[in-house]
Amino acid sequence: MTPVIATVRICERPVQVKDMERFILANRLELTGILGVGAYGVVYTAVDIHTHIRYAVKALNKSGLDPRQLKYQQREIRLHHLASQHPHVVSLVRIMDSMDCTYVVMEFCPEGDLFSSITDKGHFVGNDPLVKRVFLQLLDAVQFCHSLGIYHRDLKPENVLVTDQGMTVKLADFGLATTDYFTSDFGCGSTFYMSPECQQSHPRPMSCYASAANDVWSLGVMLVNLTCGRNPWKRASLEDSTFRAYLKDPFFLKTILPLSTEMVCILSRVFERDPSKRITIPELRQLIVDCPRFTESSMTPPTPVPTWDQISHADLFVSPQNPFTIPVDLDHQQLPMHAQPSGSSSDSSHYSDFSESAISDTSALTEDYSDYSDYNCMSPVVSEQVPDCKVVFHHSICVEHPISVDAFATGAPIQVC
Repeated sequence: MTPVIATVRICERPVQVKDMERFILANRLELTGILGVGAYGVVYTAVDIHTHIRYAVKALNKSGLDPRQLKYQQREIRLHHLASQHPHVVSLVRIMDSMDCTYVVMEFCPEGDLFSSITDKGHFVGNDPLVKRVFLQLLDAVQFCHSLGIYHRDLKPENVLVTDQGMTVKLADFGLATTDYFTSDFGCGSTFYMSPECQQSHPRPMSCYASAANDVWSLGVMLVNLTCGRNPWKRASLEDSTFRAYLKDPFFLKTILPLSTEMVCILSRVFERDPSKRITIPELRQLIVDCPRFTESSMTPPTPVPTWDQISHADLFVSPQNPFTIPVDLDHQQLPMHAQPSGSSSDSSHYSDFSESAISDTSALTEDYSDYSDYNCMSPVVSEQVPDCKVVFHHSICVEHPISVDAFATGAPIQVC
């Protein structure tokens, strides 16, 4: 029987592959499947052929990128490495470099991302103790990043991975992260999670906003996601009628979501329009620890999140008998959670199209990835080492000396300048 021949792209290099044969990086990592594809790279599953440990390998294409784009690519690797010292940030294990591609080897989280855990698996809605556990983990991870002067700018459930049967979460995807405490990258991130000050469509010259306070706002939206399986509004803008209603009265949230009074009070500190008065992460952490209940219906079986096709026009309005069936949106917008691509009005958007949230068995490709639909599965490939691929630190951000391949699986920290 003639073996089936297919083509798999490894950073723009077409590779002829055959069934039952393998593609191995640095004589060590065998690529076993594709987790996700983006405009600037591919995420693979991989296994160490000596230790049999599974990894995720993010292959970042360098071909055709201008110096500015390469700078953003290097920045993501550098900031992710620094942040991965924390137990609730996805570990960056090794960097492997070739002529046209950089391979970032990370820990593998087979349970997928937080978005699918909330919407598809229903692990969190109605389970306040579990929500408290994982949200505190998120707060600690983000606070650690902030202590290093790293601001994520794209906090959302799709960028958080889940392990330990939903008991542990890990922050991922530093493609939009910055070290600028004040930034002028308006519109950076995902619309549902942006603070009001981040969404100025026509910012004044030389204007900026605080990166840390914007992250805090995003965490507040994620807290609503975890507790209710919903977004509080479509956009934190005066153009959004639900957000306008909230600004008039924060307790408006209790009319559309099953939030406890204590949680509404906490959210009022998070969703403070003035970023200088917005709650800090340490303060928020203490309030979460002390909060007796997040929702009015704790530990009840979660209601599946309906799709837009399943929602009738009448369902958009609250009935006294079933006030929490579906959130009200005064503009008849869709409020149940759904995935949203990241973006930015800044140059960093050239790289941020690729999301680490693709490291998920359940996450679907967004419309941004439609041109790569022929890569939805991976055929076995020829057993060879990528030409010129070695475990090195070839970037200016890292020490430029080779690392012993034999030491690959030890997980020793990557040395950086």
